[in-house]
Amino acid sequence: MNGWLILDKPLGLSSTQALGKARRLLGAKKAGHGGTLDPLASGVLPLAFGEATKLISFVMDGRKEYRFTVRWGEARTTDDAEGDVTAVSEVRPTETAIRAALPGFIGDISQTPPIFSAIKVAGERAYDLARAGEKVELASRIVQVFDFQLISIDDNDHASFAVTCGKGTYVRSLARDLALKLGTAGYVSALRRDRSGPFTLDRAISLENLAELSHKGEALTALLDIGAALDDIPARVIDDREARLLRHGQGIMPQPGEILPNPNGTQPVLATHHGNPVALIAPKDGIWHPVRGFNL
Repeated sequence: MNGWLILDKPLGLSSTQALGKARRLLGAKKAGHGGTLDPLASGVLPLAFGEATKLISFVMDGRKEYRFTVRWGEARTTDDAEGDVTAVSEVRPTETAIRAALPGFIGDISQTPPIFSAIKVAGERAYDLARAGEKVELASRIVQVFDFQLISIDDNDHASFAVTCGKGTYVRSLARDLALKLGTAGYVSALRRDRSGPFTLDRAISLENLAELSHKGEALTALLDIGAALDDIPARVIDDREARLLRHGQGIMPQPGEILPNPNGTQPVLATHHGNPVALIAPKDGIWHPVRGFNL
């Protein structure tokens, strides 16, 4: 079994638990998920099966889109509704103040991840250390935020936002830091992911619908092909001989008149044979070299 299942993850399940349920419904063996969603978050969770697991990093490196709600007036240990209250504030920011603050969170920004996160500290997950009562200090890092918009002022205590961001950006940290900039406290009270890399909610399926398909013996119809994760990268059609070379880990020559791109920072190209992905290839020393092959 090879391909992608784009799951609309429900509230209350971790990404690993959601993967486990989908895996059982599909009868799959080799599987992985493309980017963690917390139990209190819902939305797009790409699940890779078989050879598609080799492309998880490409999905995780893609842009993410979220919609989320901030609850003003309280700070929490987890920066979401699951944690304990650590501070309170009577300040409620105005719409004008919120809109004025948002541009400061767009671009390359410095962000400190929540202590309740999956980041490893001395080999241990930060959330395991935090839950054990140990002091956790995480270094700030530069993340990319491409767009950050106020959607609505829901009531005096809540406002909803939409954000488009890059790999490693924590929405919980954005909410916490925005609240601090506005002179108050805040945490994420609701979070939904609308996009992860090339995958969007309109291609997602719920666990309930997947279970219905499974009962009919049709669960595999929900899978997208491996190449669905690579819709945004260029493809190169290869012949029988080139396919054999790439499958044996050897490079292939450029076609007559083909100009190889600069190898520095070049995005891999998908080599296909009769419509099937054979390998991701990249230029080096004047020829195409396989970066990652597929056993299909």
